[in-house]
Amino acid sequence: MIYFNSDYTSGAHHEVLDALLRTNMEHTVGYGLDEYCTEARNLIREAVGCADAEVMFLVGGTQTNATAIDGLLRRHEGVLAAQSGHIAVHESGAIEASGHKVLTLPEYDGKVLAEDVDSYIKMFYADDTYQHMVAPGMLYISQPTEYGTLYSLAELKALSDVCHSHNIPLYIDGARMAYGLAAEGADFTLRDVAHLADVFYIGGTKCGALFGEALVVTNKTLLAHLFPLVKQHGALLAKGRLLGLQFATLFRDELYRRIGEHAVQLAIRIREIMRKAGYEVVIESPTNQQFFRLPNMTIDKLREDVSFDYWGPRGESESVVRFVTSWSTTPEDVDALERLVG
Repeated sequence: MIYFNSDYTSGAHHEVLDALLRTNMEHTVGYGLDEYCTEARNLIREAVGCADAEVMFLVGGTQTNATAIDGLLRRHEGVLAAQSGHIAVHESGAIEASGHKVLTLPEYDGKVLAEDVDSYIKMFYADDTYQHMVAPGMLYISQPTEYGTLYSLAELKALSDVCHSHNIPLYIDGARMAYGLAAEGADFTLRDVAHLADVFYIGGTKCGALFGEALVVTNKTLLAHLFPLVKQHGALLAKGRLLGLQFATLFRDELYRRIGEHAVQLAIRIREIMRKAGYEVVIESPTNQQFFRLPNMTIDKLREDVSFDYWGPRGESESVVRFVTSWSTTPEDVDALERLVG
């Protein structure tokens, strides 16, 4: 069976796993106060170009989003996000469970427009009854989006400008950041993200780590009491060095970049295989997620040898499916898929 379900079906990149094995019997202090976490923080600060950024390692993406968003919002505020945004669709109401509403905006291939953010906030405060409603207290976006699409640098600047004109923070979910940075045509860098976003995270779970995410706070007026906030949300790992060691490995010798490039190259190859076979590419994603519309008979036949997911409900005669690559996808996997499709 060949697996294209997601980018977290396998364990960890061998360089990460080797580092974990090599240091397994070492003794360090806990909760991210060890030397490996210190090294990882410094490497990330250098990569994002912000020497005084706060960097906190959390165990997973949902915990990171829930923790950061809860900390950024006041009790009466909600978070603006695309209708298709991860926090609005695939986090089981984790944000709402913390007492904050997700305020959805129209999406365009997974992205939100700066003018829609501006319009929402202006219309909210133009309503005489606004004090009875949930106030827009921040904007959430992901880079790449749920559909594998990317915000351009100009789009990120426009969103950052509109957020700051209304005095709300911009938060970027970077669960698949490695694949966005590696995409052909990507015109943004981690330094751009750090400059434009107030808070963001660099994904590890989906980008070669066994688990874990790196939350980066560049606006030091926000999340002043981050450590206890993370602990309250159950996202603080006692054996914190396991997270720091993984991110130190990912950000040494450009491993994070290499992982992204590998996955994206194979994903684009899958897209061309499907297109050549005559199947519809539903979204022009430049990253490691690819979406196709296939006849149900083709899907059923392929799934005898290939594991992949439906993207939405199964249709009457054809359905949209998603193929995802990662660090563990091999050229031989794609070769096998090509033979099956052909």
